[in-house]
Amino acid sequence: MSFFRIALKNVLRRKFRTSLTLFGVGMGIAAFVALVGFSRAFEREWLRMYDSAGTDLAVVQKTFLNTTVDQSIGPKLLAMPEVADAVPMIINMMDLTPEVNAIVYGWPDNSYEMNSLVITQGRRYHGDAPEIMLGEILADNLGKKAGDSLDIQGTSFKIVGVFRGGSALETGGALMPMPQLQTLSDLGTKVTAFHVRLRPPPSGESADEHLLKARHSIEAALPGLKAVPAGERAGNNQLVLLARSTAWGTSLIALFIGALGITNTMAMSVFERTKEIGVLRALGWKRWRVMKMILSEAAALGFVGGLLGLFLGWAALHILAIIPQTSSIGFASIRWEQALQTLAIAVLIGVAAGFVPAWRGAKLSPCEALRYE
Repeated sequence: MSFFRIALKNVLRRKFRTSLTLFGVGMGIAAFVALVGFSRAFEREWLRMYDSAGTDLAVVQKTFLNTTVDQSIGPKLLAMPEVADAVPMIINMMDLTPEVNAIVYGWPDNSYEMNSLVITQGRRYHGDAPEIMLGEILADNLGKKAGDSLDIQGTSFKIVGVFRGGSALETGGALMPMPQLQTLSDLGTKVTAFHVRLRPPPSGESADEHLLKARHSIEAALPGLKAVPAGERAGNNQLVLLARSTAWGTSLIALFIGALGITNTMAMSVFERTKEIGVLRALGWKRWRVMKMILSEAAALGFVGGLLGLFLGWAALHILAIIPQTSSIGFASIRWEQALQTLAIAVLIGVAAGFVPAWRGAKLSPCEALRYE
């Protein structure tokens, strides 16, 4: 009987236990695929929002704890030769009804970011009156249309328009005049950030050089602030960091539970096959070969569990892609390189989880193993 046939026979010896182990590994991998995949999709939507509006830089505080900027820096930004436009903005997650919460943006009515929106009902808001615009997805979730009203924290806002944004994060959110959101958020004259659009680079200067020069100019003129490229800002704002840390934290717990299942299965397998391992050692099998056989069984469990997890993870992403609340963010496809990485992780988990049982099996003395009952 060949080496791999022995390993396969051992894996299939306890079909029910093996099935439970594969299910545990599959659920861990599925959680990893679904949660991490969704967090990456969430990050891509932030980048799409910046790209659709033409934002090059976000000016924010250097410190982590103080995340607001005084809106009085606007004229200084606009005076810089590299800057074509600079607008303050506020972002906040708010409860719009007891059942629905959404991202709410506070923009001036003349913000260049307004130009990327497609108004499907009504109009834009004007001035600082208590008016609000809803993204199409949010309007459907709330059952609202242009001309209706919406009460937020005791203030009645007139819904003046419904829009479609360049990103699902806009289409699933709401826009209101910046002073109104400052009042609701108790920010005073503070804003979340300034979004900056740069002028075209001069002749002989590349786009990257122009961006770097603008960053240095802004940071030199405004001590305590930093100018972050839009792509970097998309991957490092608080909401994305929260989604990413939650996804990885939950996934690691699920993967750890799956690894414990493999460890338990392989430990029981070694215990039940003590006499068999003794026979193999007596027939001339070296310790490394016994260890290799057990690790191969653990790796096979990880691989098959990884395949099951990929299918379950794809199914979870497909569900997220059709649920109204997440349909515009969720992606039901998994790229082939992501699938290969996931399978590699599953196999590594199997090998790592099977190492201790394999080591203990390889250390068995042939004489002691053959006497075992």
